[in-house]
Amino acid sequence: MRFVNGVSQAQVLEERRRLAVDRVLKGWTQTAVADVLGVNRVSVTRWMQRYRRKGARGLAARPRPGQKPKLTPRQARVVLGWFKKSPTQFGFATELWTGQRVAQLIERRFGVHFHPHYMLDWLRQRKITSQKPRRQPRERDERKIQQWLKERWPELKKKSRPERICS
Repeated sequence: MRFVNGVSQAQVLEERRRLAVDRVLKGWTQTAVADVLGVNRVSVTRWMQRYRRKGARGLAARPRPGQKPKLTPRQARVVLGWFKKSPTQFGFATELWTGQRVAQLIERRFGVHFHPHYMLDWLRQRKITSQKPRRQPRERDERKIQQWLKERWPELKKKSRPERICS
């Protein structure tokens, strides 16, 4: 359900129906009400019929539940658990999770098809965002780097400073 400024779309449409019925009851023609509200006259006729049959209840918002999720809550938890592991553990060549890879795994494990672009939206909704692993050479030795910064770098800094001439 979509919300704008804390009001659902269903509530906005309900208010429009109530306004239309109110205007017709005050003597406006259904055509004039339709023109003012920017709707088809047939819609105003339908709202009036519903109002006459069911009263104000007939105009009430009826939120639509939307499409049923493709994955069960248990399956979704399983998918989200995959991110605690490396993609290489699932047979992929690199450490990078992609929408394509997640969609492939879901199809392989659960027989459910997701488009890779939609998969990225699905993941974003669950606070999982694209992240590329940091690239660093295999030869990188953090201990040696820290040692160099501690011992050698201060020496080099001292040598590079120009001598000041006092006047």
